[in-house]
Amino acid sequence: MYKGGARHDFRRRWKSWTRPLTLAYQSLGVVYGDLSTSPLYVYKTAFADGFHHVDSLEEIYGVLSFIFWTLTLIPLLKYVFIVLKADDNGEGGTFALYSLLCRHVSVCSLPNTQPVDVELSAYKEGTPSSSKSRLQTTLEKHMGLRKFLLILALVGACMVIGDGVLTPAICVFSAVSGLELSTAKEHHQYIEVPAACLILVFLFALQHYGTHRVAFLFAPIVMAWLICISTIGLYNIVRWNPHVFKAISPYYMYIFMKKSPKAGWMTLGGILLCGTGSEAMFADLGHFSQSSIKVAFTFFVYPSLILAYMGQAAYLSQHHTIEDVGFYVSVPGKLRWPIFVIAMLAAVVGSQAVITGTFSIIKQCSSWHCFPPVKVVHTSSRIHGRIYIPEINWILMVLCLAITIGFRDTKNLGNAAGLAFITVMLVTTCLMSLVIVLCWNRSVLLAVGFLLFFGLIEALYFSACLMKFFQGAWVPVALSFILLVTMYSWNYGTRKKYAYDVQNKVSIDRILSLTEDLGIVRVRGIGLIQTELVSGVPAIFSHFVTNVPAFHQVLIFLCIKNVPVPRVHSEERFLVGRVGSKDHRIYRCIARYGYCDHHKDDHDFEKNLVSSIVEFICGENQDLGHDMKRQVGKDEETMMVVGSFTSNLENIRICDEEEEEANDTADNMTETSLKLGEGELYSSEKSNKAKIVLPGSPELDDAAEEELSDLIEAREAGLAFILGNVYVRAKSGSGLIKRIGLNYVYDFLRRNSRGPSYALNLPHASTLEVGMVYNV
Repeated sequence: MYKGGARHDFRRRWKSWTRPLTLAYQSLGVVYGDLSTSPLYVYKTAFADGFHHVDSLEEIYGVLSFIFWTLTLIPLLKYVFIVLKADDNGEGGTFALYSLLCRHVSVCSLPNTQPVDVELSAYKEGTPSSSKSRLQTTLEKHMGLRKFLLILALVGACMVIGDGVLTPAICVFSAVSGLELSTAKEHHQYIEVPAACLILVFLFALQHYGTHRVAFLFAPIVMAWLICISTIGLYNIVRWNPHVFKAISPYYMYIFMKKSPKAGWMTLGGILLCGTGSEAMFADLGHFSQSSIKVAFTFFVYPSLILAYMGQAAYLSQHHTIEDVGFYVSVPGKLRWPIFVIAMLAAVVGSQAVITGTFSIIKQCSSWHCFPPVKVVHTSSRIHGRIYIPEINWILMVLCLAITIGFRDTKNLGNAAGLAFITVMLVTTCLMSLVIVLCWNRSVLLAVGFLLFFGLIEALYFSACLMKFFQGAWVPVALSFILLVTMYSWNYGTRKKYAYDVQNKVSIDRILSLTEDLGIVRVRGIGLIQTELVSGVPAIFSHFVTNVPAFHQVLIFLCIKNVPVPRVHSEERFLVGRVGSKDHRIYRCIARYGYCDHHKDDHDFEKNLVSSIVEFICGENQDLGHDMKRQVGKDEETMMVVGSFTSNLENIRICDEEEEEANDTADNMTETSLKLGEGELYSSEKSNKAKIVLPGSPELDDAAEEELSDLIEAREAGLAFILGNVYVRAKSGSGLIKRIGLNYVYDFLRRNSRGPSYALNLPHASTLEVGMVYNV
């Protein structure tokens, strides 16, 4: 017994140690690709302005001191030891921080949050406070502050997308610059630019096929790259200048800035690039764990980068006369071609991680109603987060090629990438200071101290980047401005459309009261109407029945709602309730998704939707859902979370005929009935197309059986999607900006955006488009 227990305890400890180490190894290829390739261009960009020739050790030591403390304070201290703790149920990034704030302060983009949403298992509130803080009350009270918070999160997202354009360009171009050493100077631009463009085209074309087949090579490539640059750095330190370690002293930063204040200030914009990719540690947190990312950076990535930068500084300190201070000049001659090949592979891996991160942030923006719906393709069935957005991919490629051809050097590319990177840092610092107060319930002084310490450091670098505005730094500003106008216009139009729906919603009794006056009839089939409303009947449906006095025998108001959590468990997905009495056969179904959830784009959605209503009917009949019922609001219907209130009904499903061909019992059923018993089926007399599988032995009354009969008969008749084509227009007397934003920008985005995924699978004959103009 003792030996067996000791062996089990050893295995448990071994797993607890090996799992973080395994994840740490895997994170190298996903998280640290961009950060690890920064030695390719930092020194070259830093000495591009003000220091055309390195004249003394003070300049070299000063730049190295800034690099050391930048890597120590921002990636190591800020991210590894502080920001990583602010995860949103394991997810990280700008919108993870914004999501945390939304759950503690009423600042959601659409005010359709319900009390039952708080009971989601992923809705982690943190440490509850006895009363609202003054800051929380101020944010909830002032609309302007809530808008500012949203814009701040959007600015961070826009700069991350801009980084998706700039990082592949500068990484690939810097890696290709190794060809300079084997060609004449006048031929550089004729070799480097075409080679970089070919690699970039290949990289973006690869996204269509997915990288899951070669993803296992990413971590070994980055690990080999870091080992190479750290080994070469150690070799250069030993051979050229063993005393370079004293540059760690902040004294050399002071001497550097004192000797040449203006030139030194300009140099900070290039030095900043040593930290590019730090945000990936937080943004990719959902793929790994805090401990694995901390171990990988603290014990491997950070020491490797420090040795690499020190090695370059040691080499440059003994070679003052060289004009090119790029990475490859410090590599021993016999190793340059092997290092060139590894550098190219590392640049591709780093660019791939940034491109995938850009796709993820756009998907999150779309979930928050801040970006038009786009087609999202999941390129891996096993690894979460491997997605591909075709339209965005080709736009990124065109922009990346245009910037590479337009700039043709690392100086301007570095200036642009630096401004994008430091802006994301500032946004994270601001949001993090609010999280410390509102979510962690810590002292305001602690949050102010965090904001001042890191904010002042980042503001110093930000001002240096702005000084290079006309030397390339204007690119991320221009891209972010276009993206911000697009995102805010879409969010503003969506909010105005939702407000109009809320103000003009009607009760179902009002609709049914028109039955006799308008001669409204019920036709066979299921009518599916999408709406953002969680209660009431949308104006688009009342507009429809007053012009076409007919609707289906079973009517479902479907609300696809995004809640401020990363993911919603499948058993908590649907909220189902009735609209009106049982005889009306009208239901409301609210499908809840998190901002990282995958909206399935297949036929299963219809089956899951009908199954949830079957489960609701059975649960309501047996009163099994009593504890799960929640009131939506005053004088509104009661909703029920289906799929989680009973183990007997959790496997209810809808089957098509081909799925049950082997079931002899089903083949022999010829009349409409509901047979009770383990695993038996319900079907209709008219068709064998669809069946309801009822596990267990639920006892249903006649009314419930009749309701199920009507539901399955309606499904066999077909499902029709009533699509609301709403034209949002600014009402007369609105300001110029509002008219441009709604009448032109939002309308252009609406006409060119993608419709609901489940509607794309329905035949065109089953889709009915209802047009209506909202004057808001």
